[in-house]
Amino acid sequence: MSQKQLKEAFISNLNGTSVLEITQGLCLPAFCILCRGLLIISLQHLSSFSHNWRTRFFVDFVVLVIPLVTALTILSSFIFFELLIVIMCGAGLVYQIYQRRTCYARVPVQKILEKFLQVSLESEYNPTISNYRVSNSVFVAIAILAVDFPLFPRRFAKTELYGTGAMDFGVGGLVFGSAMVCPEIRRRKHREGFGFHLLKSLYSVWPLIILGLGRLITIKSIEYQEHLTEYGVHWNFFFTLIVVKLVTTVLLIVFPLNKSWIVAISIIVLYQLTLDLTPLKRFILYGSDGSGTRVGLLNANREGIASTLGYVAIHMAGVQTGLYVFRNRIHIKDWIKVACCLLLVSISLLTSLYIVQVKVEAVSRRMANLAFCMWIVASSLIFLSCLLLTDIILSFAKFLIKGALVPCSWKLIQSPGTNKKHSDFLVPKAEREELSPCLITALNRNQLMFFLLSNITTGLINLMVDTLHSSTLWALFVLHVYMFTNCLIIYILYLQGKTVKFW
Repeated sequence: MSQKQLKEAFISNLNGTSVLEITQGLCLPAFCILCRGLLIISLQHLSSFSHNWRTRFFVDFVVLVIPLVTALTILSSFIFFELLIVIMCGAGLVYQIYQRRTCYARVPVQKILEKFLQVSLESEYNPTISNYRVSNSVFVAIAILAVDFPLFPRRFAKTELYGTGAMDFGVGGLVFGSAMVCPEIRRRKHREGFGFHLLKSLYSVWPLIILGLGRLITIKSIEYQEHLTEYGVHWNFFFTLIVVKLVTTVLLIVFPLNKSWIVAISIIVLYQLTLDLTPLKRFILYGSDGSGTRVGLLNANREGIASTLGYVAIHMAGVQTGLYVFRNRIHIKDWIKVACCLLLVSISLLTSLYIVQVKVEAVSRRMANLAFCMWIVASSLIFLSCLLLTDIILSFAKFLIKGALVPCSWKLIQSPGTNKKHSDFLVPKAEREELSPCLITALNRNQLMFFLLSNITTGLINLMVDTLHSSTLWALFVLHVYMFTNCLIIYILYLQGKTVKFW
């Protein structure tokens, strides 16, 4: 077998892992973000935290990126224990901050909690969705290179036919995350016509067309390894994003935003019925002749074309979630209710998922079927609820320390009945005016650039390094240098105030 064939075989015919293990992995970045914020507050309180961008970048990279690299490689069998250690570190930091609090120093904890629940938040900024999208982007960036090394567990790679792989969630999570911040949500008060929205949508996808064609031409010209059953011969994820964007734009013009969940359910149920009652499923899995033919454009790209229906349903579910999360809420107690609501919906979906897998069909990323969409939405809601809860805990820590500054976190403002003196430390002047260096904000502003950069550097490393026969230490070194370089480039772009956007 050639090197190309060996690499293709290395990432093919895999069956994934359990939903529980992936859920544990999703909780890890949420608690890493919490520990990062608590660590910054603790260092500020000790007057030993430098505002130098190099120090900020180092802290963010060590706390946010390195734990994910280790969780996907050498500590993959100990994700629960790694999560437990991170939670214990967070609990220790919260206790330390509470003991050294500069506000309500002699007030009982019950009274402090009562006052905290009445605190108001700046309604114009919600860090939860930004944290979701950045965490998922970092995970995808690590996984697309790590999967080519032997130290990456095969159960985390994309599944062949049925199963739940960590990388399967990555692609679904990207669609769900982009849906939560789609233009239709941000411009929901405007009433432009059908033609205006459609033209704007067509204009916005041209960078994706160029990226999709560029990837196709590059892969075919250098004979880069491909997993054909992922999307097909010519199709790739960029083309899926283009179709999803155009179809959902039309759907969101025809149907009200607050009915997106009904549209999502209708699409995926009808798609599943079509899979079960027509020859569509057999065609996706085995081609028109039943022997896996790739002759003809439709046969060659049947997985990518058919699965777009599932991703459209995921996008519509993401729109509904974004609409709910972006509602104007002020008090902390209101956001606690949101976190609990998201968690309850996700538990309901996971329960329904078990029934669907037993009675209908197992999760299939290849077809993006009903079970796959339910799993993606349920896991995304669990992730969001974890991020919301950790944001609330971080806000409590900021509430206890006068003048605490944490980039990419909620800003506390004066609550009703709070005196002027107290409101001064809830919103420090520096936090309103200073642009603090922050890796999360940097990645959030240039997500498409980060995704593109990660794909390019992954390809270059695969061409220069024999990933299949790399030792564990060498693979870890390459992964860390790869992530450090990509993050640093995006971070420097952010410091220079540059946002790479083509439309």
